[in-house]
Amino acid sequence: MVEAARTVTFPALLLAAVVLLCSSGVLGVDVVVDGGGRQAVARRRVDVGVILDRSTWLGKTSWACMELAMEDFYAAREHAHYRTRLRLHLRDTGPGAVDAASAGVDLLKNVHVQAIVGPQRSTQAKFLAELGNKLSVPVISFSANSPCGSPSQTPYFIRTAWNDSSQADAIASFVQRFNWRDVIPIVEDDDSNTRFIPDLVDALRQAEIRVSHRYKIHPLAGPDDIKKVISNLKLKWTSIFVIRMSYELALSFFQHAKDEGMMGEGFVWIAAYGLTDIFDLLGSPAFDVMQGVIGMKPYVNDTKKLQNFRERWRKKYQSENPGTLLSEPTISGLYAYDTVWALALAAEKAGYVNSDFLLSKKNGSTDFDRINTSKAAKKLKSTLINIDFLGMSGRFHIQDMHLLSMTYEIINIVGKEKRVVAYWTPGLNISRSLNTKVSIDTVRWPGGGTTAPRGWLLPINKTLKIGVPAKPGFSEFIKHENGTFKGFSIDVFNEVTNALPYKILYRFEQFGNGKGESNGSYDTLIYKVYLKEFDAVVGDITILANRSLYVDFTLPYTESGVRMLVPVQDRRQKTAWTFLKPLTADLWFGTGAFFVFTGFVVWFIEHRTNEEFRGPPASQIGSLFYFAFSTLVFAHRERIVNNLSRLVLVIWLFVVLILQQSYTASLSSILTVEQLQPTVTNLDEVIRKGGYVGYLNDSFMPGLLERLKIDKSKLIALDSPVEYNEALSTGRVDVVVDEIPYLKVFLSKYCHNYTMVGPTYKFDGFGFAFPRGSPLTAEISRGILNFTSSNRMAQLEKDLYSNRTCPDKSDSQTSSSLTVRSFLGLFIITGASSLLALILHVALTLYHHRHDLSSDSGQSSWCGWFAILIKIFHERERPNAPQNADEPTITNANSAAETPFSTPNHTVQNVDSDSDIESLQEGEGTPGREEFVQGPDPPSFSYMHSERRAMD
Repeated sequence: MVEAARTVTFPALLLAAVVLLCSSGVLGVDVVVDGGGRQAVARRRVDVGVILDRSTWLGKTSWACMELAMEDFYAAREHAHYRTRLRLHLRDTGPGAVDAASAGVDLLKNVHVQAIVGPQRSTQAKFLAELGNKLSVPVISFSANSPCGSPSQTPYFIRTAWNDSSQADAIASFVQRFNWRDVIPIVEDDDSNTRFIPDLVDALRQAEIRVSHRYKIHPLAGPDDIKKVISNLKLKWTSIFVIRMSYELALSFFQHAKDEGMMGEGFVWIAAYGLTDIFDLLGSPAFDVMQGVIGMKPYVNDTKKLQNFRERWRKKYQSENPGTLLSEPTISGLYAYDTVWALALAAEKAGYVNSDFLLSKKNGSTDFDRINTSKAAKKLKSTLINIDFLGMSGRFHIQDMHLLSMTYEIINIVGKEKRVVAYWTPGLNISRSLNTKVSIDTVRWPGGGTTAPRGWLLPINKTLKIGVPAKPGFSEFIKHENGTFKGFSIDVFNEVTNALPYKILYRFEQFGNGKGESNGSYDTLIYKVYLKEFDAVVGDITILANRSLYVDFTLPYTESGVRMLVPVQDRRQKTAWTFLKPLTADLWFGTGAFFVFTGFVVWFIEHRTNEEFRGPPASQIGSLFYFAFSTLVFAHRERIVNNLSRLVLVIWLFVVLILQQSYTASLSSILTVEQLQPTVTNLDEVIRKGGYVGYLNDSFMPGLLERLKIDKSKLIALDSPVEYNEALSTGRVDVVVDEIPYLKVFLSKYCHNYTMVGPTYKFDGFGFAFPRGSPLTAEISRGILNFTSSNRMAQLEKDLYSNRTCPDKSDSQTSSSLTVRSFLGLFIITGASSLLALILHVALTLYHHRHDLSSDSGQSSWCGWFAILIKIFHERERPNAPQNADEPTITNANSAAETPFSTPNHTVQNVDSDSDIESLQEGEGTPGREEFVQGPDPPSFSYMHSERRAMD
């Protein structure tokens, strides 16, 4: 029994009460309009009930339109052959839901209507929809909003008006057109907005527009209640409002808003449809207080047919209602006109069916419970939802129990005029044209300006309370001196806010105990903004993911990231053998080998023709090495007579020059430049060695370091750059891990002893914190982007880091010693040229002595050949001994053998290299002819060496 009682709904109980009222005779006035005129008698009559409140302008307007619709429909030639005629039964009730419900029961029980038209209010429609569902009778409204339920829950409730969801989409598109990010809806607290608010919020969220607040005003709210709502709106940042309420309440609301200065520059008021007709009804009072308001209104094509109808309606309505301000039917009146046409068409299409509201045989507590459902009404309903024609308001087509929504026009109130500035269509969204995408007309906003408001305003007469952390360690960012806040963070914030096109009132308040100490961590300070104890936080606040859950951060204004700070030391030790470091061992050996090889090649080529390269074997070996290594300092004094050896020597001296200069530069660098390298290169090394890690006290570093698997017992908190230096220099900590801006400030003071190393752990740097959803976040972020690229920002950073340039100390230094690879090309050139000269010399020598080789080729063994080669190489050959036919023959037997390009055909005797050879005198019979004079042999290398020592 209890469970069954719970299933009884309030509308059902109300209907039961209504039946009792009907039996007592509580009914509205009955007015009947027959199709084709009052004298015409329809043989096939379709009864339709109409429930209106003609004490209101909506009821009067709608009834006048419905009467004209009846006249026009059955007067049309195309409808003259219709076999059905509508008969409208008007019940003129009050605004109450009980009166409307009682009238509906009476129409169903006593008149047996097949449809009910016209519940004006949502409260009336709710109960009549319940009644229609029970008896399968369509309830049609052209003004009331949907009852609390979906079409599936109220299948017999039909709205011959546009769906509010489409209006919500139009409003969201208009807001998105101007890039406004926050909207506050203000609606009347009644059933008419039950579905509108959720539809509007969903549409705005799909456009990524926030609805941070919403306000409802009671229909009977007095001036004090309205002023309270407006006072709350003045404290909000948002200046975009969507209004939907009754005309009387809206007029009072806008009058108070104007008195409070909220109808001026910077505000945007969007009136939903249902309120835009206020200007037709109230005239000047509405225009005076709603200047600049934007309104949404269903678009109706102004056809010739509509113009004629307006004229006829005006005459009829003003004659029945003298003194009215209404000069044309509203959109709801046009919907009422089209509804009658649609019912007349549906009745004809459905065919005539006798009314079948007969009492059933089942028992019930009232007669209402014993009424059967109407099959005729069911058929009429199914036919009506498929009717499609071009009506007075536009296309009439039912979709999801609503009239199909098409196009909204967006009006702008300027003076006494409703200017159409744009249209909204599902395809084009906001456009000035119905067919193409065109920019909207100029809008005259509240206050008279034409520049679109930015969508938010600073709360009127509000001074922002900005929290500032107490930062005793790194005072370069935040410091408090003599009641004034200074530092890099304060300077950046002041510069950015001063560059804004509007003035922000704010005051700084230190988050400390008055002794320079903080009242809590930075996380606690951030949470104060979330609790609305501070309006913002300015300082060296690191942007972190967990903090962004409570506040919104601006873009960072400093370099981002976390790195290690470590001491550095000089890796180059100055020892007695430092002079060997410029060249690697392989380069030393390679250079020495080329010295010896080049000396050998020169000696080999010069040996036969140059007396300085002859002598005893020991002397020749000494001459070879001395000559080779003396080229290192270009101190060689030996005369070179062979062109091949000269070529070898020139190339070799070029190589020696490059080697010498490279060695000198490298040695100078080693002796004079420090090679500073960090003592630690990564945190893994610190963890492996069990070293201690320092971090800035009251920061987020402990959490980061613990995530990097550093033992908590190895962490040491430090408070200032002085403590950083003391801890690192004494070895109390191996490294300090901190954010890059702090480390750069530290290095500006202790530049030469420390460096930053290791990977950069990504963080977003320092930013300013504002409450979530605050429009100042985006404004300050844009200001930071502009300011960081300015010269002023560069100057502030120079002041912050003391304008000092530290030498670049790489954490991966390599040896500066020169390697063989650096000179490989030179060695190839000199080696190839020396080898080529050697081969060429041997080939020429063998060619010149080919007769000696050929004369002994038949009887010589390999040993003999080798002896001949040794003999040829060892024999002395004079380079300057050309023979002339007119000269006397030199008595020395070796003279013929000394000619460079001659080959002797006799046995050559050895001649002492130290013997003198006399020159031949010029003959008497040959005057004027010069004789070749061979001077004495040049002194040997050992002789020259001894002579130089004697001279020294």
